[in-house]
Amino acid sequence: MRRDNQSSVSQFLLLGLPIRPEQRGVFFTLFLGMYLTTVLGNLLIVLLIRLDSRLHTPMYFFLSHLALTDISFSSVTAPKMLMNMHTQNQSISYAGCISQVYFFLMLGCLDSFLLTSMAYDRYVAICHPLHYISVMREELCVLLVAGSWFLCCVHALLHTLLLVQLSFCADNTIPHFFCDVTALLKLSCSDTSLNELVIFTVGVTVITLPLICILVSYSHIGATILRVPSAEGLCKALSTCGSHLSVVSLYYGTIIGLYFFPSSNNSKDKDVTVAILYTLVTSMLNPFIYSLRNKDIKGALGSILNRATFLP
Repeated sequence: MRRDNQSSVSQFLLLGLPIRPEQRGVFFTLFLGMYLTTVLGNLLIVLLIRLDSRLHTPMYFFLSHLALTDISFSSVTAPKMLMNMHTQNQSISYAGCISQVYFFLMLGCLDSFLLTSMAYDRYVAICHPLHYISVMREELCVLLVAGSWFLCCVHALLHTLLLVQLSFCADNTIPHFFCDVTALLKLSCSDTSLNELVIFTVGVTVITLPLICILVSYSHIGATILRVPSAEGLCKALSTCGSHLSVVSLYYGTIIGLYFFPSSNNSKDKDVTVAILYTLVTSMLNPFIYSLRNKDIKGALGSILNRATFLP
């Protein structure tokens, strides 16, 4: 099929957030602050892990990659949303829209896989502490991250290649603040049955299988703790797993609420609001969750600040 027959649409119009014109300035300031907090907070996590040798462990290796992914994930949608709010120019080019779909799917998938790797790391640390060093070798950690990148790139590429085969004829208005793949399918004047099948099978698998692995890991962790009930063991488990469980609950809770429990009245406002939660709010809160509930991160930050204070 020739490219000029695939789509007669050169750009799309993003309707953006369901807010009144007089409130646009307030929300622009709010979301700009949230985006900057996301970037700076996650960047601080990466720098602390890089600069403090005590944090050169598998747990913080995965956390640093999660922080970088959160920066990239929020950067896929937030800058364009903020620019559209500021300039009131709602257009996005066809190529820009397709690129946004690819990176959104790839980085969202990567978040899920990294959270699963972190759950496995906690499982080995608590259930098999004597074998932790031999199991969680550097080679395995690198393999888990590299494998996650590869699988997520393939996953996003599959959806994107199927998407570019579709034709978009007249309607080019997307009722969202970014190019959501499901919204694009509704605009297409081609047969989207294959796209929908792939979304249902591959897309759902990317979400459900990692979640199942996380739940299985924590069920084993819980069983291990209950076999040797002690205040010290419980505090250790909470300190090592509490932050991760909070992030997992926030991340999967918003996704399940959006995709598994759609609006009964076909309202798009709920979808857009929940999308803000998992594209921006979750990424912004992750650094606070890990820093406020993690003594190692707070200790590393204190050491860096003390070192900077005594510098001439």
